[in-house]
Amino acid sequence: MLSLGVWHVEGGMGSVSLAISKAATKAGAHILVNTEVSQIMIGDSGEVDGVLLVDGTRVHSSFVLSNATPYKTFMGLVPRDVLPDDFLRAIKYSDYHSGVTKINVAVDKLPQFHCCKSSQLEVGPHHTATVHIGCESMEEIGSACQDAWNGLPSRRPVMEMTIPSSLDKTISPPGKHVVSLFTQYTPYKPSDGSWEDPTYRESYAQKCFSLIDEYAPGFSSSVIGYDLLTPPDLEREFGLTGGNIFHGAMGLDSLFLMRPVKGWSGYRTPVRGLYLCGSGSHPGGGVMGAPGRNAAHVVLQDFKKQSR
Repeated sequence: MLSLGVWHVEGGMGSVSLAISKAATKAGAHILVNTEVSQIMIGDSGEVDGVLLVDGTRVHSSFVLSNATPYKTFMGLVPRDVLPDDFLRAIKYSDYHSGVTKINVAVDKLPQFHCCKSSQLEVGPHHTATVHIGCESMEEIGSACQDAWNGLPSRRPVMEMTIPSSLDKTISPPGKHVVSLFTQYTPYKPSDGSWEDPTYRESYAQKCFSLIDEYAPGFSSSVIGYDLLTPPDLEREFGLTGGNIFHGAMGLDSLFLMRPVKGWSGYRTPVRGLYLCGSGSHPGGGVMGAPGRNAAHVVLQDFKKQSR
């Protein structure tokens, strides 16, 4: 199944961050990278006082915006004695599960889908679309999901495939391509093995490639290399609690007025001067920038009030 639409910017998603950082720097912002925060500092008045870096440096500010997950922000960075018990409980027991494993694949040729019946090796319209694999019926999706509920990676994973190099020549050498696979469903802690085991990881990747072979014969043999990011990898490398790319589940019980938790959907938090601006706040994830923009407007409103 194909769905049309471009999910890529030239140079990769990092280009979006780079463009934002350039605009911020031009406006006078000072950006520190590779600089880990160990704690959000709270003053004697109970208001935010800045952040403490891992190297001991104190950065003082009366306004702090956190783009970390709600769990990381309030369970890992804010001293718990300054937060209401019911708020902490709601944050702690929110749903951060994720069944997604991302696989970035380098291939030496474009996938040729037998349903397209084309002998051309050049990029076609189907290569620039999103390709959905393993989801021809609700039964297939249900079976894949049930495997994960049983503690097993899906026997026939549900996948979204995009080929960003079909649109962007800057991310791969001539004749080679980059394939992005968004695969489901993979439990955080499988009952039949461990994501720390290289053989176990390899078996899941090969399972995904073999399924693609059913639609695009020869895909497996075209693979030059790949990078597999399971839920624990996404948590460890990017700070995504539970490996959830949306900073928390986006079900009806955690959207709109319930995001991140009931009573705190307006970006402000129980700590005065501390704001949430990431995907864990309204309206959620999806590379749209809406949570950050909305949070910035709230901060500006509060700043103006404080300056009067």
